[in-house]
Amino acid sequence: MKRRSFLKKAGLGLAAGAVAAPAIVNAQAPAAGLPTISWRMVASWPKSLDTLYGGAEHIAKRVSEATGGKFTIKVFAAGEVVGALQVLDAVQNGTVECGHTAPYYYFGKDPTFAFATSIPFGLNARQHFAWMHHGGGLELMREFYKDYNVISIPAGNTGAQMGGWFRKEIKTVADLKGLKFRIGGTGGLVLTKLGVVPQQIAAGDIYPALEKGTIDAAEWVGPYDDEKLGFYKVAKYYYYPGWWEGGPGLDLLIGTKAWESLPKEYQAILEAACAEAYIWMVSKYDALNPAALKRLLANGVKLLPFPNDVMAACYKASEETYNDIASKNTKFKKVYEPWKKFRDEQIQWFSIAEGRFDNFMVSTQRSSQKAPAKK
Repeated sequence: MKRRSFLKKAGLGLAAGAVAAPAIVNAQAPAAGLPTISWRMVASWPKSLDTLYGGAEHIAKRVSEATGGKFTIKVFAAGEVVGALQVLDAVQNGTVECGHTAPYYYFGKDPTFAFATSIPFGLNARQHFAWMHHGGGLELMREFYKDYNVISIPAGNTGAQMGGWFRKEIKTVADLKGLKFRIGGTGGLVLTKLGVVPQQIAAGDIYPALEKGTIDAAEWVGPYDDEKLGFYKVAKYYYYPGWWEGGPGLDLLIGTKAWESLPKEYQAILEAACAEAYIWMVSKYDALNPAALKRLLANGVKLLPFPNDVMAACYKASEETYNDIASKNTKFKKVYEPWKKFRDEQIQWFSIAEGRFDNFMVSTQRSSQKAPAKK
């Protein structure tokens, strides 16, 4: 179904903006005769993370409103039905109809999953949305997902993430050697080349692992979520940027049988609600992260950028990793080659308008803050 068509039918509109403007739901019930349907959605997030879990709730709320309560989705947090990292399996096996997750959690099954979320030195949130909806990404990923008996809908993004919490400073590439680091997705594959020992751990298990010293460092999302999870209490060095997650997308995964059983009107409404959740999540993080970062700094957190030589070494290792995987995995290669072309073109374009504007605004603000007050 064409994107413009399903938005029109759902009564949800998207306009240009930071990603797009908030959608508007037509609360009128659909045509008489459509069935009453109840689904279950499992999420990879605890309820305490009200932006990630809230994104899943937002989808359910909008679907119910747009159908006059005839299509309802009950959301379950991580651990209530299945574990945080078992969402794909639950949907694939028909345990539930759908699940809200970060597909790169399943890169162990196939690294191609990571393209639906993020790979190191990849796309930002706007670019990811553009690739999915206008660059062929959604078609490529849905073709890949067929082997797992699911279809995917982009349904969230955190924006560029932070680089994580460390017990010690990272001054050189050598400081990475032997580091036990909680990191999601293919970022761990890259860091392995530099001596890091990656660990993929669900949100609720990160703090105790960091507190007990089972891991030396951990990344999650950014200030708003990281403050809630309490990492600053056990690790004081907070690094940026999370170069492995420049704009990580989340998906709503739906069992193929469940999807095909939906009336077309409901399919349209669900896709539109997911598009709105994508925007809702990015904008909420943008709104709440600044204040959260200030609070963290007030608690003695030391905010540091990754050194340039560390970033350069990670970039080189990333390119080597992709080329190595593509030489052995035809599914990965089929997505990687057009994805890379799209990324490279986006970098060039953003450097002209967005990059120049953003850099000027940052430098101007910093200059004004340093300037002495006039008497």
